[in-house]
Amino acid sequence: MKQELTIQLMDTHAGGDVSRIVTSGIGPLPGDSVRAQMEYLRDDADGLRKLLLEEPYGIPEMSVDLLVPPSNPRAAAGYIIMEVMGYPIYSGSNTICTATAVLEAGIVPKKEGKQSFLLESPAGLVRIEALVKNGVVEAITCEGLPSYIHTHRASINVPSIGTVIYSVAYSGGFYALVDAESLGFGLTLNEERRLAHVAQAIVEAIQAERSFSHYTLGDVGRLPFLHFMGPIQQIAEGYYRSRSATYVHPGVICRSTTGTGTSARLALMNYEGLIRPGEKLETVSLRETSFVGEFSAVKQEGEYQVVKNSITGRSYVIARSDVVVNCDDSMVNCDGLRHILGNCPSF
Repeated sequence: MKQELTIQLMDTHAGGDVSRIVTSGIGPLPGDSVRAQMEYLRDDADGLRKLLLEEPYGIPEMSVDLLVPPSNPRAAAGYIIMEVMGYPIYSGSNTICTATAVLEAGIVPKKEGKQSFLLESPAGLVRIEALVKNGVVEAITCEGLPSYIHTHRASINVPSIGTVIYSVAYSGGFYALVDAESLGFGLTLNEERRLAHVAQAIVEAIQAERSFSHYTLGDVGRLPFLHFMGPIQQIAEGYYRSRSATYVHPGVICRSTTGTGTSARLALMNYEGLIRPGEKLETVSLRETSFVGEFSAVKQEGEYQVVKNSITGRSYVIARSDVVVNCDDSMVNCDGLRHILGNCPSF
């Protein structure tokens, strides 16, 4: 009889963005750090990402987070983030979902009230603060990557759109930040398809014209993301709100505002003198879900004002399932996958 190969998943969502947490079914990966294990997956076993994000198992709007052993003994677990565009070293929504899954799976026992623990992402250690009430994970706060403005209010001519004013932030990836109203958008759900089309045109125009380099990491790839910004409203002392939408891939506007998109917006607000340490920005998505970013501190790194921040959101478990991998199925491509499949736990 043929051995049945399965991958165990816990599907979650934060702000509407589905993250598929792989809890078992993948054999040990080589690498002495989570970053090295991510690089192995990217270079030698990309079939897992494709399997779970493409037909018949998934769709490009999903993300995948593989739980792996951490290299740092202080971390409760490591996780590798996989998305349609590749392998980001960090993601706020994926971190919120992974932290929730770690609690729901019992890897970190739940405690009533606030509890803290560490996860290890490809970007390094991430401090997590969870709020648990009556056994329910009601909120996750995670550190955002240090974020800064690389370019402020540049202009570019975009075919079929015209002149677009944009800023560029780094918050785990390079983001173009664009005022939505200036392009005629109110950031409502019925604009989703047009937002994706316009964002793709702007991103491709910027990619064709210039490249960006991180001040310590160097070349981190082309600018892939765009964050549409709505007007800022002051809701209370030190608390602001703005409608937002984040483009990540042709045809894909995230369901949530994204953690890294929110971090990028905090960096711009700091650069323009619109927010102070200790203040918060709530970003609201096309689907009326939200994340809350807190601007913690700022320090000067050469020519850049680097913003320390955190992101708070809530994740919900929506499914626990076994994915049966049958490489004889014509719809299933097992290239880049067979050698890491196994019925042993990933973590």
